[in-house]
Amino acid sequence: MGNYAIEAVGISKGYSLGKHVIKKTKYTPLHMARQTKRFICRQPLLKLETSTELSQGEFWALDDVSFNVKHGERVGVIGRNGAGKSTLLKILSRITKPTRGYADVYGSLGALLEVGTGFHPELSGRENIFLNAAVLGLTKRDVAKRFDEIVAFAEVENFLDMPVKHYSSGMFMRLAFSVSAHLEPDILILDEVLAVGDAAFQKKCLGKMEGVAKDGRTVIFVSHSVASIVSFCDRCLLLDQGRLIRDGDAKEVTEFYQESLITKSDRSLEALSAEKNKTSKAAFTSIKVTPLGPDGEPCSVLRVGQDVEIEATLLARERITDNNVAIVISDSNGYRIIDVNIAIKDEFLSLKAGEEATIKFVLRNVLLRPGSYRVGLWAGRRAVEDTDIVIDASNFSVEVDPRKTLHFQIFDGPYQCDFTHSVKINSLEK
Repeated sequence: MGNYAIEAVGISKGYSLGKHVIKKTKYTPLHMARQTKRFICRQPLLKLETSTELSQGEFWALDDVSFNVKHGERVGVIGRNGAGKSTLLKILSRITKPTRGYADVYGSLGALLEVGTGFHPELSGRENIFLNAAVLGLTKRDVAKRFDEIVAFAEVENFLDMPVKHYSSGMFMRLAFSVSAHLEPDILILDEVLAVGDAAFQKKCLGKMEGVAKDGRTVIFVSHSVASIVSFCDRCLLLDQGRLIRDGDAKEVTEFYQESLITKSDRSLEALSAEKNKTSKAAFTSIKVTPLGPDGEPCSVLRVGQDVEIEATLLARERITDNNVAIVISDSNGYRIIDVNIAIKDEFLSLKAGEEATIKFVLRNVLLRPGSYRVGLWAGRRAVEDTDIVIDASNFSVEVDPRKTLHFQIFDGPYQCDFTHSVKINSLEK
């Protein structure tokens, strides 16, 4: 056992992607349900618990993952969707068996993996508290000592004797987290616990997690929020396509993760649709991002609160009329932070074939937190047509201003940035 709370050695998990042929016969829903039940009972879909190799049409959700976690450590797990984070936690929680490898867990373990895990929908909130305690090996006397504290934290006093199937997702999550945190397991595993709930609940959860960690218990925390990982965890594991590719200091690992997202980011369905359906009547041909110093002159570093100039050129291949032109700035996770466009200033762009427009935006007093950001370009007529769109036209970084480090405003979502702009049209025809 030594000083380790968790020892994971060569964990791999495989799943089948096989297809099953169903006769094209018209069935009633009841008949289909009975047939499906017979089929599943007769031929389980997953037969990988004892196999060591997967055939074609199957994949590894986890592939040879090994790591150790010491008692009292706060370890974050981060990665893109489908990286294997939840699969890893289910193996550690003994919900799923690995195809290969093993994980030894030393001490009692409490897990909050997703809304509903470990709760019986037909039982009341009160009954589910005692049910979860029984799973952890606690007696009714143990629960009674903590019962009032659990209920008060979850803020579900008025609904305690109602079946939890009638709870909202927020109520469900509050109660599930409260039970997991207050029954004092040696190891606490949390999967996206902050994904459901308002800001007050998230702050409350982080405070409770801090208390759990200070008590010397081990916490494994999965989240897509880099800020939450860095603020709570000292160490972070980065998973990518089922493999453990980074294990180290939380700040260093999350920084590497953010940088990787810039080149491997998913495009939104809206952006993909626009890019696919763009008219190509005009095309963006260049973009230039220039940080501006306090004196308004170009400088090499963009710091919090400074201005930034973004200049793009749009070449018309055919005539375009009354087009809006926008600059969209997103963070490294793809969330839109700033969207400025000439229509806000009640101006639209019309070009003849062969004409080129240079559109210059100057974003004033850019209050973005230090980090990396992506710049996208769009031209078109809203709800009519997308003339051209470039998802990742450029990128830039924001640094802390050493002279203004007392505080800086952080914007969690889109905000309307103050800006000025100019448009210059040049004819390329001789």
